[in-house]
Amino acid sequence: MIDDHLLRDLTPQILGVLVRRGADFAAAEDAVQDALIEAVRRWDGEAPDDPKGWLVTVAWRKFLDARRSASARAVREIAVRREPAPGATEQADDTLLLLSRCCHPALSPASAVALTLRAVGGLTTAQIARAFLVPESTMAQRISRAKRTLAGERFERPGDVRAVLRVLYLMFDQGFAGVNPGSNRSVGDADLAAEAIRLARQLVASVPRDPEATGLLALMLLHHARRAARLDASGGLVPLARQDRSRWDTAMIAEGVELLQGALALDRLGEYQAQAAIAALHDDAASAEETDWPQILEWFDELTRLVPDSPVVALNRAVAVGHVDGPLAGLRLVEQLDPGLPRRDAVAAYLYERAGDHTEAARLYAVAAETAPSLAERAHLVKQAARLHQARRAQS
Repeated sequence: MIDDHLLRDLTPQILGVLVRRGADFAAAEDAVQDALIEAVRRWDGEAPDDPKGWLVTVAWRKFLDARRSASARAVREIAVRREPAPGATEQADDTLLLLSRCCHPALSPASAVALTLRAVGGLTTAQIARAFLVPESTMAQRISRAKRTLAGERFERPGDVRAVLRVLYLMFDQGFAGVNPGSNRSVGDADLAAEAIRLARQLVASVPRDPEATGLLALMLLHHARRAARLDASGGLVPLARQDRSRWDTAMIAEGVELLQGALALDRLGEYQAQAAIAALHDDAASAEETDWPQILEWFDELTRLVPDSPVVALNRAVAVGHVDGPLAGLRLVEQLDPGLPRRDAVAAYLYERAGDHTEAARLYAVAAETAPSLAERAHLVKQAARLHQARRAQS
């Protein structure tokens, strides 16, 4: 039986080779699919000694055949110029080239994530549609538009790694926020967060000396390690301070910390490394009470220096200030932020509760629930408001 995992791992590599040789993205993808079909038909359950070389050869021929049918003379000229010389199969890893193509600045973030999952992640359009909670036809149109946007673009060299990191971070964040089993964000036997981690590993292998790529992978692992403890038995969201830390994946935490230390040793600090350092400090605490908030605040100061215009960073820093200098100090920072900022009311409610003003905290928890980005978070905020209302009634 043909190893499906082998084909899945090889597919983006083959696609990257064809793209680097100058094939149009959509035509290259069609050629690779034809080559995979040919492999299933001809391998007879056992892969050849060099499966990548076999697939590259067949896919390239399929691409050339398709071009010949459209314009025989033009394709013959292209074939003369670009037909690879005989010799050993190319061993270069084109993952970064393919990722940077999928994360082109001309694409919207949503389209970039979808195209990355399709081309590099090897997921079907139906799987991606389920992950984004949209009809398959809508996702097919989105991916088709993304391919048309990239038509005619040439990518002989990988593009900006920063753009790739932004897309992978967005992909992970969407998947991690959709941890609720009822959210339908799972894609096959994986999910958006797990796919982002898998692709980040490929990226780090392509650019092993890039501290921000390594920092992003560390950040993902340090957050993903808590995944099993984020929900209670009924599927409700459990905040970090109340999670059962014995359910955290210690091996994943250790890997994340090791990666972070290696990235920091390169002495080129970036925002993902700073975020990973904050996550590592949370993961290192044996209990919520033992969290090293002063050191977390120091890292937030570094993060603010790196991304000075981020309201999300400012909001999270206010929480750290609330633990170090007192909740009222944190509230003063929250009040300076845009009232429409997502999760602003939830953070204010948390700080008001720590300050002892349960009436205002309950009100803000209820307000925050109305604009919560997920059902799990909305249910959690409603429970917080109800808990404080019930406590107030019991006291009166």
